[in-house]
Amino acid sequence: MAWGERIGHVFRGAAIGVAEAVPGVSGGTIALVTGVYERVIASAGHLVNAVRFAASDVPRGRGWTRTSQQFRQVHWEVVIPLLLGMVPGLLIAAKLLEPLLHDYPEQTRGLFLGLVLASVLVPISMVGKPWRGKEVAALVVSAVAAFVLTGLPQATVTPNPLIVLVAAAVAVCALVLPGVSGSFLLLTVGLYEPTINAVNDRDFGYLAVFAAGMVIGLALFVKLLQWLLEKHRRMTLAVMAGIIVGSLRALWPWQSEDRSMHAPGDNLVSILALFLLGVALVSAMIIAERRRLRRAARDLTEETYESPHVR
Repeated sequence: MAWGERIGHVFRGAAIGVAEAVPGVSGGTIALVTGVYERVIASAGHLVNAVRFAASDVPRGRGWTRTSQQFRQVHWEVVIPLLLGMVPGLLIAAKLLEPLLHDYPEQTRGLFLGLVLASVLVPISMVGKPWRGKEVAALVVSAVAAFVLTGLPQATVTPNPLIVLVAAAVAVCALVLPGVSGSFLLLTVGLYEPTINAVNDRDFGYLAVFAAGMVIGLALFVKLLQWLLEKHRRMTLAVMAGIIVGSLRALWPWQSEDRSMHAPGDNLVSILALFLLGVALVSAMIIAERRRLRRAARDLTEETYESPHVR
């Protein structure tokens, strides 16, 4: 892999990290838009297998063979640059975006609405043509479910370790499921602010419990999602598209603290401008990624055509 592509993965990771800090925006959606989603899911599945084989084979004296095989199948050339970008992206977003959401909530949601709305084109196009009736039904049902979920009033819970562990296990699923925002799930149960404060204050006790919950959530969820993408790809992508569409409700700029939606009102011009900016940014990312894929496919075709003549 060229260094330019590795650097590109660092920036993709930074974008995913920023998205994970923002309620209503899914890191999985950003991974899908930037073309790294399926490699990340495959790599996570291999890592889960590696841990499982290490826990079962080594104590029984079977060695590290199956564990090493799984580690070798991880797309490290993608995963490592993504992580190098995600960590600083998440830390910077936790520091900068929370005040923006507090001081300029309508404008910020307008920008995010444009970002997420444009991104729904990715899973829709990946389903392919023609759409079947059951796929349309899956999109509608998942969109309605996501719309209802994102309209639930924010709860308040005491952040004891068990609750933090369970919440992290559920929220991390959003990291690998486009359209579902882990930060929004935390906001719904009242743990968003404590988690952001823990990141900013370097509360390593809280963060250690949260990280343990993430590991548990990934171990339970990633293999299921990987199986769904392999066995029921079109239906899974249709559900993902529906979740993204339904989750747009959380990003409607004009809403009250209890998440009731209102007609467009104040700051219409600035919100509309930021909304269009969000659409343009994601559209540019989609176009650039598709051009890269077409160029890679063309280069591969040319190499395949030329190889017999070289021999």
